[in-house]
Amino acid sequence: MMGDRDFRSIIKNAIGSISRELNTEIDAADTKTIHIQEATQCMRRSYYDRTDSMEIERRGFNELLSGLLRKLEYGSKPIEYATGDSKLIGQADMVVDDSVLLFRSASGEMENPLAGDILYLNACLWIYDKTDGMIIYITNNRKETTFSLTRDKKMFEEVIRRSKVLGEMLEKKRTPIIEPSPECSECQYYERCFVKRTNTKQLSIAKMFGMEK
Repeated sequence: MMGDRDFRSIIKNAIGSISRELNTEIDAADTKTIHIQEATQCMRRSYYDRTDSMEIERRGFNELLSGLLRKLEYGSKPIEYATGDSKLIGQADMVVDDSVLLFRSASGEMENPLAGDILYLNACLWIYDKTDGMIIYITNNRKETTFSLTRDKKMFEEVIRRSKVLGEMLEKKRTPIIEPSPECSECQYYERCFVKRTNTKQLSIAKMFGMEK
């Protein structure tokens, strides 16, 4: 019979293997080609992903949802968008009729979409030449929260600007500034930007002195 430790190890390795297969292929040396994901997430994170990467730990198959959908027959194909002497590459999860769809995992029901997801979807609307799109957040217990978006030119221009800044930073080997957000706590590069994580437990005074009933 398989022990608990070995079983967990097999699951972890399986998730890691699938994650590597689904990762977007990025040419780290090509500073003129920036992927939308790189421009819409923290630029310091994107910089480290190219120059000194650390593998992120996936906790479940739900986190692989977006990549799995793109691999299916109804998943969309990546598209290049010229931005002067450089280019953006993006890939939506699905394009249905005139709508672009993104699927994201979530720990609970979302009250608002994440800023990076909004920028990503809006950029996809422009490069796929679509007007409307949706972000669908799905929790581990299969609850869905959907947000709709109509494309906005100013938001797309901001993504183009960020892509050019990232390209320049990579070319000059200059680390981008920190962009604090709630996502920092889950970032694999957290300790490069902030203090080292510590695992501490809070103990009550009563428990320490054996006075708890």
